[in-house]
Amino acid sequence: MPGKSARGPESGTEQPTIATAAQARAEVEAARAERRAEREARLADAFGGGIPGRPTIWTTWIATTVQSAVSVRALLDEDRFLGAFLSVSLVLFGLGSALFVVDIVLAAARSTRDAMGIGGLFFCAGSAPRSVGLAMNGSLAVAVVVSLVVAGVRLSTPEMAFGTLAPILQLSLTGFWGVRHGLFEGRVGQSPGSGS
Repeated sequence: MPGKSARGPESGTEQPTIATAAQARAEVEAARAERRAEREARLADAFGGGIPGRPTIWTTWIATTVQSAVSVRALLDEDRFLGAFLSVSLVLFGLGSALFVVDIVLAAARSTRDAMGIGGLFFCAGSAPRSVGLAMNGSLAVAVVVSLVVAGVRLSTPEMAFGTLAPILQLSLTGFWGVRHGLFEGRVGQSPGSGS
C-alpha cells in the first residue's frame, strides 16, 4: 500500500512523504540488527581471550544452591529447619546489601569514564557475553522463584517471607561482575571500556 502523497510546490506532481509501515519497520529492524552486530563484535573483541570474573559467577550459583537447599528443607520440615532458613536468609541479605553498596561506589567511580546503565550493570544487558548474562541472570531467577514459592506455600509462617530478601546477593554479585568486567560505551571523547 503506497504511503501518503503531497503535491510538489513547483511540478504539481505527487511526491511520497510518508513511508509505508512495512518500510518503516524494516528500517527499524535493520538499524537494530546493525547495533546488535556492532555490540556482538565489541563483546567478542573485549572477551575473546576468555571470561573474566569466574569466581563471582561461581559464587552466585553457590549462594543460590545454599538458599534453595535450606529453603526446600524448611518447606518440608519447618519445625527443624526454620531457624537455619532464617539465619541463611538474613546472612545472604546482609552480604548482598553490603555488596550492593560496594557496587554503587565502584559504579560511581567508573561512570566518570563509561556510560553505564542499570540494565548493563545489574543484568548484564549488552555489557557481557551471553554466557555470563545467562549464568548470572539464571542464578538470580532461580533464587527469586524459590523464595517466592516458599513464601507463597508457607503463608501461615510469616518468617518464611524473609527468604524473599536473600536474592539481593545474586543481584549484587551480578552488579559486581558488571562494574568490574562489563563493557560499556565510553563517555563523549572516550573509547568504550571494560573494567577488567
